[in-house]
Amino acid sequence: MNPASPSPEEASRTPAADEAPPIHTVGYGARSVAELIELLQTYRIEFVIDVRTAPYSRFKPEFSKEPLAQRLQEAGLRYLFMGDTLGGQPKDPRCLVDGKVDYARVREQAFFKAGLARLKKAHEQRRRVALLCSEGRPEECHRSKLIGEALAAEGIPVCHIDEDGRLLTHTEVIDRLTRGQLDLFGGPAFTSRKRYGPKPDSDPAAGSL
Repeated sequence: MNPASPSPEEASRTPAADEAPPIHTVGYGARSVAELIELLQTYRIEFVIDVRTAPYSRFKPEFSKEPLAQRLQEAGLRYLFMGDTLGGQPKDPRCLVDGKVDYARVREQAFFKAGLARLKKAHEQRRRVALLCSEGRPEECHRSKLIGEALAAEGIPVCHIDEDGRLLTHTEVIDRLTRGQLDLFGGPAFTSRKRYGPKPDSDPAAGSL
């Protein structure tokens, strides 16, 4: 299925001359590599930053690190892997709560802060950057719940390309995720959807779900 084309307003949405462009995010989801490249070119992306912890796909091997980087280079796009600092499955056990990745804890770690600093520098240099992960829906991915939230807290604008190829603001994506519901402390508390470690009260020998 081909992604919906962005509206003329979305495709032409450009910052003022004295304003840096927002940082974009995108997930390849059900897209082909050709469809992904077309979408990136539509939004005039120059740098693709891969934020997958493990940049390989058994089901879609064309999106694995080396072949993807080659295809992007052939299309005039620069590829950079940053899943070691900005990935959604950090190895540090301090980032896990009940087996799930607690994104607030990730944001406290030095490795994440280092990765975020590089994104801030790219923004200051007015680079047209897109963060790449696998999930098509931005609200289901750490690129919104972790990285997008951290960038927004720094006052850096973020735009998410959704599963239909349309451009959403970060606020719109968070609204899709929370449906306007806040936690008891007045703000959303985000974690990974999957568990990557056992619950504290579970038997480690049984493995994680």
